[in-house]
Amino acid sequence: MGRTLAENSAAARALYEQANHVLDWDLTNLSFAGPEPELTQTKVCQPALFVHGLAGLAVLQEAGKLPAGGPAFALGLSLGEITAYTAAGVFDFATGLKVVAERGRLMQQACEQTSGGMAAVIGEERAKVQELCRDFDIEAANFNAPGQIIVSGEKAQVVAAVAAAKDRGIKKVMLLNVAGAYHSRLMEPARAAFAAFLETVPLAAPRFTVFTNTTGQAISDPAAIKAALVQQIVSSVLWEDCLRSAVAAGAKEFLEIGPGGVLAGLVRRTDKSWPVKSVSEFADVASA
Repeated sequence: MGRTLAENSAAARALYEQANHVLDWDLTNLSFAGPEPELTQTKVCQPALFVHGLAGLAVLQEAGKLPAGGPAFALGLSLGEITAYTAAGVFDFATGLKVVAERGRLMQQACEQTSGGMAAVIGEERAKVQELCRDFDIEAANFNAPGQIIVSGEKAQVVAAVAAAKDRGIKKVMLLNVAGAYHSRLMEPARAAFAAFLETVPLAAPRFTVFTNTTGQAISDPAAIKAALVQQIVSSVLWEDCLRSAVAAGAKEFLEIGPGGVLAGLVRRTDKSWPVKSVSEFADVASA
């Protein structure tokens, strides 16, 4: 991930070089070459996603694909929210990367200290999924799009909920291969430690509108942003709400920057009429 961006853009290459220096380990080589088991560790993949997203943004800016002042709106799913704030100037690159690295480290630590699991519930309304969560003492972690909701909690309880889903008329539920119960109360140790870490980190007001996962609404006050980033670790990601808020605020099209095209798929699932493109590799920039 990110290799073709760095190979073809001085700006992207500089970000990867800076990331290695800030982190004091070789993010560049892990991103470009793996191995995958190491790259997908929470403490590694979060910084890797952050740098890839901002490298893609730098390439788009170099190519004149974005307005000089940046986009009108930004939103990011989970870790991507910090990438969005960094793009908007809330953090400089080095500070944002340090924040992401600490978040990833603390979340991996919480995963290792608990036995958590997650599952995807497909094709159901929020109310029915929330009822399942209440009955099995688990939590709705992600409202990704209409009919795509992720649940999270103690692994045994998630497994029990999946087993009981069919009898409740829920047609499709799939256990996910994840390291832990993200966006649930099992992440509370990470939330508390991350709150203490962020106390000393300076934040600026964003240069353009950014929507927070915690409410799906735009926030601009640095103190509110800090509180939202802390709360996000244990609360539901309201991604569908963020998308709808952006459109209500005037967004005309979406541009996903990062590996793969998962978020573009969620945009299409939410409303097929919304234009969306994905930029992952350098070859994608020309058509962005």
